[in-house]
Amino acid sequence: QVKLVESGGELVEPGGTLRLACTGSGFSLTGHTITWFRQTPGREREGVASIDAPSDREYYADSVKGRFSSFRDNAKNAVYLRMANLKPEDTGVYYCAAGSTVISVWLPNEYDYWGQGTQVTVSS
Repeated sequence: QVKLVESGGELVEPGGTLRLACTGSGFSLTGHTITWFRQTPGREREGVASIDAPSDREYYADSVKGRFSSFRDNAKNAVYLRMANLKPEDTGVYYCAAGSTVISVWLPNEYDYWGQGTQVTVSS
């Protein structure tokens, strides 16, 4: 059974750091572009970080550049999103998505598989 599971979301104070994990089962993440999207109430789902396949080139939304980084752990069939200097506007549900033939990393309909999401809340 193909599955993606996100974990690591929690309540954190502004300026804090979190690491989210996206773990795959039933298929290898290595051959897939993995993108992190976040969604907040009243807004469309937006892509924030992506690591493509097979080059592992990284892409980041302007709003998170310099603060977020994404990397693979192939031994664990996982992709991580490290988020530093978190801001209240980073609050949202974070989803990871996997696609094998992604051309435009920020388009949600390019992806084959999605996780269920993990809540990140940045608040004092």
